[in-house]
Amino acid sequence: MGSLIRLVGIVCSAIVLLGFAFFATDEMGRGSQNQQNALASELSSTDDPPPVAPSPEEEAQRERVNGTFREAVEDANDLLIGPFAGLVGSADNTWVTHGVPALLGLLLYGFCLGMLAKMLPKHREHGADWRAPA
Repeated sequence: MGSLIRLVGIVCSAIVLLGFAFFATDEMGRGSQNQQNALASELSSTDDPPPVAPSPEEEAQRERVNGTFREAVEDANDLLIGPFAGLVGSADNTWVTHGVPALLGLLLYGFCLGMLAKMLPKHREHGADWRAPA
């Protein structure tokens, strides 16, 4: 049972990390585009960053833009860090808005599930007689 819980924790942590990596690459691309626009026209872009837990309309827009694999990862990531999305109230910094729920998700799924798996009793093999020499 501990191995299954450990595997679930690893998979959930990987999904959260991959979802944050997708967000980070999008933000870096958006920042680069904003810098190019600012240098070209000395005006900043008004693109808003994507929310942590998107509405159904935003989800449909995201599905049109992303591929199937990325969308599956994004949907799983939304489900995993959804409970932590409302805990952060920083609308000014998008890295805080996405980073704190990702960090809390990693803490819960990676660390806590790993600790739970370690605390569960291990299966003991009774293959040999205790009186037989090893």
